[in-house]
Amino acid sequence: LAEAMPGRGSGGLRGSDINKRLSLPADIRLPDGYLEKFSLNSPLFDKPLSRRLRRVSLSEIGFGKLETYVKLDKLGEGTYATVYKGRSKLTDNLVALKEIRLEHEEGAPCTAIREVSLLKDLKHANIVTLHDIIHTQKSLTLVFEYLDKDLKQYLDDCGNCIHMHNVKLFLFQLLRGLCYCHRRKVLHRDLKPQNLLINDRGELKLADFGLARAKSIPTKTYSNEVVTLWYRPPDILLGSTDYSTQIDMWGVGCIFYEMSTGRPLFPGSTVEEELHFIFKLLGTPTEESWPGITSNEEFISYNYPRYRADCLHNHTPRYRVTSSTYSGKKRIAAEEAMRHPYFHSLGERVLTLPDSGCPHTHTHTIHSLMT
Repeated sequence: LAEAMPGRGSGGLRGSDINKRLSLPADIRLPDGYLEKFSLNSPLFDKPLSRRLRRVSLSEIGFGKLETYVKLDKLGEGTYATVYKGRSKLTDNLVALKEIRLEHEEGAPCTAIREVSLLKDLKHANIVTLHDIIHTQKSLTLVFEYLDKDLKQYLDDCGNCIHMHNVKLFLFQLLRGLCYCHRRKVLHRDLKPQNLLINDRGELKLADFGLARAKSIPTKTYSNEVVTLWYRPPDILLGSTDYSTQIDMWGVGCIFYEMSTGRPLFPGSTVEEELHFIFKLLGTPTEESWPGITSNEEFISYNYPRYRADCLHNHTPRYRVTSSTYSGKKRIAAEEAMRHPYFHSLGERVLTLPDSGCPHTHTHTIHSLMT
């Protein structure tokens, strides 16, 4: 990040004093004349900072206003939202503008509310940063840090052939972000290459928390209509709504395989076909491998052939196998996976990176290891 503004206000204030007080990035450019309004005896400094005073101060700087951001290119469009590449007038940095259309009767979609509420509290080097929120009568715009491409685009650009060292580095960063979420009892629930963003320095960040949930207890019941089909675990495919962080770990195993081979592991187009792919590779489940499965009505109705497990162990690291098991409780946890010997070659600089801290340190460390 750039140095804070060197200018001083009439009371001897620097731009860095304002940035620190309002918890702003060091590269924010304060509006002309803004510093002159303050002294160390002003309400902004002479008493504890209230939420209202902080909100007013941020608005005066330019946060929460559409005119602070310039749209450059449309990046994509979905049912509820359009994403643009943009530029911030406050920092001159690129941003991603997720513009969510508001229906007069329905208001903001629950996915948008969920994403905002979770990302405000998730601050990690491997989770996309939410910079600003702009609410107007017609739209809700979320302003994110900009990353060059997602993992799907990265795979396409390199001909579905990622250097195995970079696979390891991407996987470790994915686990770091997930571990942080899971420690805070947050499930992502929609892991797929399109929701993993990568910048030109090799940093990978979790994005699109629209389906994420904060879980209060490990066995809380949620909707089973989550996670794109290819990355959805079999227990969810068969109707289970009783799950915890293991829903994400199945997806991690599928993404690891896809990065390693350039092919999706279970590319089913329907639930029945998806389960068929899974059973053909891991073996049709039995009471021994999956207690209770023989009484699952959906499983019985599909009447799958009795497949024996393929030798996935022979051509994948053990981690990939332990994340792709039928029993969610037996799937490896993100924190445990990060300690797997597979990652030891990354070295202590990577293995001991803090969750937060100086962005320069994280960026330089990851960039220096990219092949």
